[in-house]
Amino acid sequence: MPNQRVARLREAIARTEAQAILITNRHNVRYLTGFTGTSGAALISTDKAAFITDFRYTEQAAEQAQGFDIVKHGADMNATIAGLLKDWNTEKLLIEEQDVTYSAYLKMEEAFRPAKLLQSNGIAEKLRMTKDEAELAILQEAADLADRTFDHILAYLKPGVAERSIALEMEMFMRSQGAASSSFDTIVASGERSALPHGVASDKIIGTGEFVTLDFGAYYKGYCSDLTRTVVVGKASDKHKEIYAIVREAQQHALDHLRPGMTGKEADALTRDIIARYGYGEYFGHSTGHGIGLEIHELPRLSLTGDVVLTPGMVVTVEPGIYLPGFGGVRIEDDVVMTERGIRVLTSSPKQLIELD
Repeated sequence: MPNQRVARLREAIARTEAQAILITNRHNVRYLTGFTGTSGAALISTDKAAFITDFRYTEQAAEQAQGFDIVKHGADMNATIAGLLKDWNTEKLLIEEQDVTYSAYLKMEEAFRPAKLLQSNGIAEKLRMTKDEAELAILQEAADLADRTFDHILAYLKPGVAERSIALEMEMFMRSQGAASSSFDTIVASGERSALPHGVASDKIIGTGEFVTLDFGAYYKGYCSDLTRTVVVGKASDKHKEIYAIVREAQQHALDHLRPGMTGKEADALTRDIIARYGYGEYFGHSTGHGIGLEIHELPRLSLTGDVVLTPGMVVTVEPGIYLPGFGGVRIEDDVVMTERGIRVLTSSPKQLIELD
């Protein structure tokens, strides 16, 4: 079966001055080749494809990187790649400049002469924005696992429990359900700490009458989910209810109106304008959302500067929030896939304000 991802990459290469691209970013390597090891690079031209790795991974690469010539390198991978470039008559080579250190670039520049090195400008990352059916199926499974984790953890959220204990229970549960790990360091932020958008779980003890924000995801079959829910341990005050209701309204407005053809900036305004209308605009300092897939943060961005036009197959988060220093904060987040007419929401955890006795 032809590798459609490589075919799309070749079309992108053909629109540049170069004859080939060297893929070194591990997420892009996995996306294009299927290789899940930790050492290897893919060299792809408009009509050839080689996967270069060391002796530890040649058998694994032969099994996973279907359609690629498997090339074992010695002590110097650059020398092996240089030989391929010469054999392929490559005059100009795209490299993943955001994945290459300056010292590595200098070594490549010397080793690959006379081939000239050009920036790839995120060619592979742009291809990854649009998920195929296989990716969407895995992302749905990862989202389902996050939903089960939220349902599981509600019974553990009580006064007197440390945030770290909650995070540990969540991560253990996700692994027990098939996740390789969490998508990122699990956020459990209670009380005043819930005003920290990235309040990674601490030793703080959860008290009564506090917001608890849970932001987490399952890293499953190489893909990430990202879910946020905010609950109250004890009884919610009028202030809790007020800001929760505003964030929920803003998030639902975005889910109801998000459509293909919008830019990331237009999508961001769907939540930001509502929060600003209630007078809390200065307390919503991050973007409305971001792409998810092989990485927890990838293109496109739903932000004040997001210029990418949203198209079917893109998977993004929708996660507005309000964060009040000295009091606490609320964030509600779902994962959604862009469709031909609108969106399909992948996550399904309840969003009414939950008060846990």
